[in-house]
Amino acid sequence: MAKPPVFERPGGFWRWLPSRCAVCRDWPQAPLCEACIRCFAQPIARCSTCALPLPASNLGPKRCGACIKSPPPLDLCLTATAYAWPWIDLIAQLKFHQQPGWAGPLGSLMRHAPWVEDAVAMADGILPIPLSAERLAERGYNQSLLLARELCAAKTQAELLLRTRHTPAQRTLPRAERLANLNGAFAIDPLRAAEIRGRRIVLVDDVMTSGASLHTAALALRAAGASHISAVVLARTEAGGE
Repeated sequence: MAKPPVFERPGGFWRWLPSRCAVCRDWPQAPLCEACIRCFAQPIARCSTCALPLPASNLGPKRCGACIKSPPPLDLCLTATAYAWPWIDLIAQLKFHQQPGWAGPLGSLMRHAPWVEDAVAMADGILPIPLSAERLAERGYNQSLLLARELCAAKTQAELLLRTRHTPAQRTLPRAERLANLNGAFAIDPLRAAEIRGRRIVLVDDVMTSGASLHTAALALRAAGASHISAVVLARTEAGGE
């Protein structure tokens, strides 16, 4: 007898049906069960402006030595988890394998990370890191926009921060080349620049490696007069992508 079809995409109609946790495969569970979230997304002490791990056990906001010595253009940087298994696999499903339904459970993971709900509540606007037209056509959607809408759809504004040109993939480049690669790649819509001036902005991205994309976007927002810029990412690499 033929096996019944297996629906792997969370979200939409299928979220109301019993499913298996994508990590532990327990059934019936949500796409990400609470036990796996507690096990693999346990909050740790992180720098408040670059989100890299700190050796201290205190979970209160602190800054690492590198950020004190050379402050980044972000006032606050928050991550839900480290870029490690099982999140690497699930982010790949969202980002590269045409499974936008993963934005729901992964966005919920972001929203419930320490201090994220406060940052979203205080924000005047939530801006996803935009994709180039070429990358958007290739992928079919912007995963950062989907995650931003999960944080707060009412505050998400997808057209304020613009991608001005296509850039090669960042994944294989060292930090200096990433920054050069993105030089001038972001801009604020000149007809809507007044919507940035004096406002608190939250930038959203799926993965933070060196911080080049977020920092370049933050500089464009600073130039437009943003008063406070936070970054919220789903996952942070532990080495910083150096």
